[in-house]
Amino acid sequence: MRRAAEHLAELVTSLRVRTVYTDLDGTLLGPGGSLFATPAGPNREPAEAVAALLEAGVDLVVVSGRTRDQIREVARVVGAAAYVAELGGLIVYRSEWAEEVVRADGTRLGRGTAAEAIDRSGAAGFLLEKYVGRLEPHAPWAFLGRECSILLRGKVDVDATRAELRAAGYGWLDLLDNGILSGGRARFPALEVDEVHVYHLMPSGVSKRSAIALDRARRDLQADECIAIGDSPSDAAAAAEVGAVFVVANGAPAMRSEQLAENVFLLDRSHGLGFADAVLPFARRRRAPSRTRRD
Repeated sequence: MRRAAEHLAELVTSLRVRTVYTDLDGTLLGPGGSLFATPAGPNREPAEAVAALLEAGVDLVVVSGRTRDQIREVARVVGAAAYVAELGGLIVYRSEWAEEVVRADGTRLGRGTAAEAIDRSGAAGFLLEKYVGRLEPHAPWAFLGRECSILLRGKVDVDATRAELRAAGYGWLDLLDNGILSGGRARFPALEVDEVHVYHLMPSGVSKRSAIALDRARRDLQADECIAIGDSPSDAAAAAEVGAVFVVANGAPAMRSEQLAENVFLLDRSHGLGFADAVLPFARRRRAPSRTRRD
C-alpha cells in the first residue's frame, strides 16, 4: 500500500472532489467513538476537517456498519448529506429533518427484512457452530434491530468461510470484514483468536462499494469526484468507485492479506487525524480563489 503523503499533492490536482465517503468507528471517530478522541488524547483537528469540508461545499456521506438508528444522530451532528447503514444495505438522504431511504436491491428477500431472512435461514447458526471459539455474535450491537445483516465478531479466513457458506447452500449470502476491534482477547475473552474482527453476514452483492456505486448513479457523480476514507477491507474494496481510498494508520493491520487496488493509500496518522490529513487538502483547494488571467 502506497503512502498517502507521497501522492496527495498529485491527487489534489487530478481529482475534482465533490463528495467524501467516510467510515465512522476507527476512522472519523476515535477510541470510544468520539469525534475529538485520538490515542494521544483530545484533539480538535477531526472536527475542524469536517467543518472545512462543509465550508468548501463538499458533501460528506457517512458509510458504516452501524444501523440506521445508530447513525442518524451522528449524521446530523456532522452535517452529512447522506448516510449508508449496515455496510451498504441502505442509503438515507437527509434534507433538514426529512429523510429518504433507498434500499439496496439485494436486501429485498421475501417477507420482512433481509436480516429476518438470514435469521430464518440458519446461516448465522451454521457459522457459529462451525467456528466455536472463533466466532460469536457481536453483542450488544448484534441485537439492535438490524435490517440488512447479521453482525458477528472473531477471526476466520473470509474466503474459506465464503466457500463453506456456498457448500452448505448459503451461496446467496456473503461474509464481509469490517475491520479489527480494539482490545482483542482481553476485551472478548470467550474468543480463542489473536485479534478480533467485525463481520457482516449479508446478501451477496451488497457492500459499501455497491452503496457508493448506487449513490454515485443517483447523484450523477463521476469516480474522480469522490474519495473514501476507512480502516477496513470493506472500505478498501470501494476503490473502483472512487478516485482514491485513504486508509487511516490504525487500519493497516486489517489490510495485511488484502489485494489492494493502486488507488488505495495509507495515511501516516490514525483515526480522525488521518481523516483530517486526507480531506483537508481537497477542502482547501475547493475554497481557494480561482485565478483570473491577465491580458
